[in-house]
Amino acid sequence: MNYLAFNIGILLFAGPVLILAYIGYWQLFKKAGIAGWKALIPVYNYLLMLKIAGRPAWWIIWLFIPVINVIAAIGVMIDFVKSYGKFHFWEHAAAVVLPFIVLPLWGFDKNTHYLGASATEEFKQKYPYKKSTGREWADAIIFAVVAATLIRSFLLEAYTIPTGSMEKSLLIGDFLFVSKVNYGPRIPMTPIAFPFAHHTMPVIGTKAYWDGIELDYHRLPGFEKIERRDVVVFNYPMEADAPFNRPVDKRENYIKRCIAISGDTLRIINADVYVNGKLSEKPRFAQKYYSVKSDGTDFNPQTLQDMDIEAQRVSEDEYYFNMTRQQAEEIKAWANVKEVKPMIKNASEYESDIYPRNPAFHWNLDNFGPIIIPKKGWTVKLDSTTIPIYKRAIEVYEHNKVEQNGNQLVINGKPAGSYTFKMDYFWMMGDNRDNSLDSRFWGFVPEDHIVGKAMFVWMSWNTNGSFLGKIRWNRLFMGIH
Repeated sequence: MNYLAFNIGILLFAGPVLILAYIGYWQLFKKAGIAGWKALIPVYNYLLMLKIAGRPAWWIIWLFIPVINVIAAIGVMIDFVKSYGKFHFWEHAAAVVLPFIVLPLWGFDKNTHYLGASATEEFKQKYPYKKSTGREWADAIIFAVVAATLIRSFLLEAYTIPTGSMEKSLLIGDFLFVSKVNYGPRIPMTPIAFPFAHHTMPVIGTKAYWDGIELDYHRLPGFEKIERRDVVVFNYPMEADAPFNRPVDKRENYIKRCIAISGDTLRIINADVYVNGKLSEKPRFAQKYYSVKSDGTDFNPQTLQDMDIEAQRVSEDEYYFNMTRQQAEEIKAWANVKEVKPMIKNASEYESDIYPRNPAFHWNLDNFGPIIIPKKGWTVKLDSTTIPIYKRAIEVYEHNKVEQNGNQLVINGKPAGSYTFKMDYFWMMGDNRDNSLDSRFWGFVPEDHIVGKAMFVWMSWNTNGSFLGKIRWNRLFMGIH
């Protein structure tokens, strides 16, 4: 997509729309006895709308509170047009959605007059308007949908753990809340979408959004920056590719732990993660496969189930257990256990599906890197050692036209020996290290893919539990660390 042409198109559309809307406000202000030019002054015009509608001036505070300001603005607009005798549902909807059409029409309409401050009791007695039952329900449903959508988009969103990549830190069946405000709410990039659906419509399976309009990435200020060890929800970067080709904010939601932030140098040596040369602290419940050798006697299946250990028997006396370090130490002490050893791939063993999927980088799950996580403003020299690692970010995530000629990149038609990144990037990994599709497979997570910070589990449902034991009571309202 030509983003310059797209932005110019938006301006060409938005300019006339704003002009028409302000013409309408100008004329309606005049009908209320207020100089029309005052409608052109930002913030002050909102104060005057409050006065015209009969709302207290302190309501201006709502204008500066994200999410609430949208709801308040809709309410003030409805009160505003009521003051001119517009009581019908379609008139209110048109004033909110199509102000550039209806406000000029009403402004120049000789039969439209200012009747008074609609929010006052005097006005309600003088111009009684009883809503039908259908109108009451419609108003309630629309308000609920708008409020819930705004809360979900800008404040808090519920999320369900669908896979075991974060076991045992987060379990399949955990229901958690993800905060949008901690890192700053991301402005919707695909604004036209079906409420409460992410990327696919339930039942019918069609797209739940229209990608004819895609906005540039912007984020409101947050309370904090992403830190190492944060549990983060983000959009899966690989769904930029076929067959999905989804917009950024409509890509599947993933949840992982942030291992390295922009500017860090990451390396994995024998399954230990090093960040900037220092051994990274392992998550408390991090899991790995261990080879467990017994004296030939079987392990008690109920004991393994109670410990929530995934076990696989590979020979008469050898098993593979996926478990935490603490569990490995406990099992070492069992009388029938002869050896417990972590299963670590040799550094010389190349895995073709590990990022950047290039045999020149002889990396695997347990031995990887070193690799520098891109930082906004960082300039990387482009050569045979960096192009395979950073080409995808340059081309796909930062929207450049890239062609490769041997060890030379041509970016937007110009040969490039270096590139300066426009965004921060992050490295995400699951706590269940051997059962996690994470950055080791597909690389960096750009900042525009960040959804929010996982805060706490509000419900946990064990589908394998007994009828009375399906709810994991000990996990309810558990903080996420």
